[in-house]
Amino acid sequence: MQWKLTDASKRKRVAIFASKTDHCLLDLLWRHRRGEIPMDVVMVISNHPDLADQVRPFDIPYFYVPVTGDKKEAERKHLELLNGNVDLVVLARYMQIISAEFLDEVDVPVINIHHSFLPAFIGAGPYQKAKDRGVKLIGATAHYVTKDLDEGPIIEQDVIRVTHRESTPQLMRFGADVERSVLSRAVAWHCEDKVMRDGNTTIVF
Repeated sequence: MQWKLTDASKRKRVAIFASKTDHCLLDLLWRHRRGEIPMDVVMVISNHPDLADQVRPFDIPYFYVPVTGDKKEAERKHLELLNGNVDLVVLARYMQIISAEFLDEVDVPVINIHHSFLPAFIGAGPYQKAKDRGVKLIGATAHYVTKDLDEGPIIEQDVIRVTHRESTPQLMRFGADVERSVLSRAVAWHCEDKVMRDGNTTIVF
């Protein structure tokens, strides 16, 4: 068994990665500003410049690091920004696959959020696929990132019921609501040291 002692008064330093979708990013920044999550967001990193104006009012540094043909170059820049400066990385709808090499070198936990339909729909346009199949439940999953894509230990999940009446845009809005709440709970629990990892599962106190 591995164990450690942490100072409960010391807030976690967090970097948030995002792409063009803003709902999870802005929710975390809003909760951070209100003091709802014991963390200090020290930077936002994105592969697009689109969200810079929305982050600026929070007075948090925004770093635009494009991911082009050489993904390793982008990850090298990420590591230069992160190493020694953060205790946690949160992927708030960051639409890039994280490499095993990055996970080895960043050496801090990484939390991801994604939709979780029943049944699951992969690839582009998942909400339209879900609508076409008439799903009755949509939800979200927050988990630690490992070298196996989307198979890391799950921290939090939630679902809501939907019916045939909802349009695809409505399903997307409902899904965004669930993603926000699931990710914020997962990040809060981690920052409060309430999550224990046991192999590929978690125990949340």
